[in-house]
Amino acid sequence: MTQAADLPVALITGASRGLGTALAEALAPTHHIVAVAKTVGALEELDDRISAAGGQATLAPMDITVEAAMQQLCRSIFDRWGKLDLWVHTAIHAGPLAPASQLAEKDFVKSLEINVHATQRLMSYVAPLLGQSGKAVFFDDPRGGEAYFGHYGATKAAQIALARSWQAESQRTGPDVRILSPRPMPTGTRARFYPGEDRAKLADIRDEAARLLPGILG
Repeated sequence: MTQAADLPVALITGASRGLGTALAEALAPTHHIVAVAKTVGALEELDDRISAAGGQATLAPMDITVEAAMQQLCRSIFDRWGKLDLWVHTAIHAGPLAPASQLAEKDFVKSLEINVHATQRLMSYVAPLLGQSGKAVFFDDPRGGEAYFGHYGATKAAQIALARSWQAESQRTGPDVRILSPRPMPTGTRARFYPGEDRAKLADIRDEAARLLPGILG
């Protein structure tokens, strides 16, 4: 087995479910996975699957909105590996669907904190670890402006705007910032948006991870 020290290191934020966990498994054959999420049980199940396939993972059961935790995480990555080769950001919060004039304050604040503020803060901590040669990957979902998607659409659009700014700013200096567009998948987030949808027509999450992999690594 390839030793952890010999593998490039991939940080996956939002690794416990959906596209995040599928990408963690897809990247595990070639990367040491640092899997971040709040759900300990789901992270342990991910670790079991990665280990069973011969891969290696470090579990980080942390909340990305806790600044001290993210500082500790990035410091630990630096102390152990000295750098980060890849950051894949899939963590997202989907607030309840509601008219824009009736968005609950607590839900909108939570959406801003997870989807925008935590993302920007992670950029500032992860950028030095990625240096000039690392990659950062974000995933677009253009719901901005759609009826009843005020919580999610506005904050997801803001997240991607931040990513596009970082992408433009780092074209010559690195890191390589990429923004990909997944196809609709039967995730828990989508089930909240479209509870009556025929999920059989959606892209399989693991198939979609495999499709996106060249865009992440290429």
